[in-house]
Formats: sequence, C-alpha cells, structure tokens
Amino acid sequence: MAEIWAGIDAGKTHHHCVAIDETGSRLLSRRVANDEPELLQLLADVLSLGEEVTWGIDLADGGAALVIAMLLNHGQQVMYISGRAIHRASEGYRGEGKTDAKDAGVIADQARIRRDLHPLGAGDEITTDLKILTARRSDLVEDRTRTINRLRALLTGIFPALDRALDLNNTGPVVLLAGYQTPAAIRRLGAKRLETWLRNRKVRPADRLAETALRAAESQHTSVPGEKLAAQQISALANEVLALNHQVAEIEKLIAARFREHPNAEVIVSMPGLGPILGAEFVAATGGDMTAFGSPDRLAGFGGVAPTPRDSGKISGNLRRPQRYNRRLQRVFYTSALMSIRYSDESRRFYDRKRAEGKRHTQAVMALARRRVNVLWALIRDRRCYQPTPPVTLTA
Repeated sequence: MAEIWAGIDAGKTHHHCVAIDETGSRLLSRRVANDEPELLQLLADVLSLGEEVTWGIDLADGGAALVIAMLLNHGQQVMYISGRAIHRASEGYRGEGKTDAKDAGVIADQARIRRDLHPLGAGDEITTDLKILTARRSDLVEDRTRTINRLRALLTGIFPALDRALDLNNTGPVVLLAGYQTPAAIRRLGAKRLETWLRNRKVRPADRLAETALRAAESQHTSVPGEKLAAQQISALANEVLALNHQVAEIEKLIAARFREHPNAEVIVSMPGLGPILGAEFVAATGGDMTAFGSPDRLAGFGGVAPTPRDSGKISGNLRRPQRYNRRLQRVFYTSALMSIRYSDESRRFYDRKRAEGKRHTQAVMALARRRVNVLWALIRDRRCYQPTPPVTLTA
C-alpha cells in the first residue's frame, strides 16, 4: 500500500477530513464529530488506506486539541499548516467556493507537496500549564485595561481635573475613586481626613495622593448633570479594577511557581530583563526547547524581530517588518530588551550605539532584541546561565 496524506479542517464541534494518495486523488472525504469514538473510527479507516499516513491540520490547540492528542498517542505524524497559509494556497486550486471539504483537501495536498511544515509534538505538562495560565493572565489584563478606560471616560465627564492628576495604573488612585469621585465630596472630607482614610486602606503615599485630590477638587466648583449616577458607576468600576488587580496578582504567583519547575527556568531568567512572567510566556510560545527551531535565525523569525527582504528587479537590500510571526513572542523579546536597557550595561551600550547610528528608539530596541535572541538561544542550547563576560574556552 502507498503513502497517504490526510488533511483535517478542524472546528469546534465537527472536523472534516480528506485523504489523498501520491497523485492527489481523493480516497476519503468525511465529516466527523469532535468526539473520541468517531475520531478513532476515522483513524482506523484512514490507516486502512495506506501503510504510512501524514496528517495535516490547521489548528494547533483549542477545538483540535483532542484529535491532535489522539493522533500523537497512536504514533501518527501531524503537520501544522496555518489558516492563513491554507487561505492563500486555496487560491491556486480550482473553483472560488469555500467549503470544509475543499479546505481539508488543500491541507492534505499541502502536506503532500511541502517540505517546510512544522511537525506537532506532545507538549509537556509544564508548557501546557503555562500556556493556560499566561492566556488567562492576558485575558485579565485586557479586562482590567477595558475597565480602566471606561472609568476614565466617566471621570472625564464629571471631574476632568482629577482624571488628569491620577495615574489609574497604580492601586492608590483606584482606591480613592472607589470611595470618593466628585469635587464636592473630596472638599467636604478635607485633606487630613482623606489622608487618614487612604492610610487605613494601606495606600502609600497617602498624604501626597490626598493633596493631589484636594487640589483638583478646589479647581472645580461646578456640578455637571448626571454627576450622582456617574459617581456610582465610577465607584463600581474602581472596585472591579481592584478585584482584577487581585486576580492578576494571584495568577502571577501561580505562573511564577509553575515556571520555576521548568528545566530551563534558571537559564531563561538569568538574561537581563527576563523575569518569571516574561519567561513563562517565552516557554508557552516556544516550549523552551530550541531544538525545534534549529538556529537562532529561525527563532528570531518566529518571534518577529528579524526583518524580511523585499527585493524586486534592480531593487535590493530593501528590508521590511515581517507580517507572519508570533505576536506574544515578539512582545516578550521587545519588552525584555526594553527592560534590559535599564539594568544591563551591555544592553545600554548596544542601544546607545544604534541610536548614534541614526536609528529610531523602536528600531534600536528591535535591533537589541534580535541580538539577545542569539544569546538566549545559545544559553538554552548550552544549559548555562548568562554572564556579562562569556567564559573563555581553552583549546588543547
């Protein structure tokens, strides 16, 4: 029996599978429910068509997690093909229609003809846990940002001076708004009593925040329409922000504790600018295993910190920002590089040199991030921690 390629167009409740032979002829086309019995029957039917089967799929998690785990547990080779790649490849096939069957057929054919696809592997428990925890943290941070924006919109409508004076990314101003939202209420309380009220709620520095709030209250003596109801909503939103702050802090403790169990945790956090949270996001995006990338260039390309050429005809040396990369991993590389400028003399010197060459701030930080990818990749490969001066290797 010949080699078979099977493509799965994955969905939440159902998948569509198409199997083809070496000529591209369809041998099977079936819609199956996302349930283990039907998936096992599909696997048995596809394996009956050929001795060796290569599977392709357009999702790497979510609704495809069950079928991927089942295929890997049965020793099958599963190749990942992104949805964008499938969309673009489908333009080269006959017909303009889009169906699950056509997409599954495109996936199977791409798995047959391409040699650059990334095989999926069974992720270890630590990496899987970090993916779940970091995704939850991202959701909480986004919810907190949306809530703060709504709070600011209401506060600007009734008390613009206080909105300008407070930084709601800090806990103290949010605690203040949970209790007092209008100029009249703050003036009635007075600076001393407001300071005591803040200090009782462990706000630091309470005296400076009380003076700032009273100064803003003294600058506005006009009450706007809807102020009472808006103040109630501001208080409710401020309490939501405080609750979200607590949830973010708790999940960050879980992330840090789970990240420390990873075998490369000590190596990763030895890099200046990389702490447990960014380190956990790095592991969640890459698995913490550099063998999957082969070289630091591939890691940099996957993380979006390596420019891509855009040459044509007589135009050469034209570089542009990449379009296809892991956004979360790029944020890890960029943020850690930005932080390292503050705490690492080597990073500061590299950044200053790039600025002196005429690069903008963002370009200099991206150049530093690209340089740091080489270092991080080598450290994980060699299983050694970062040192400002690398050890000298003596030759015999």
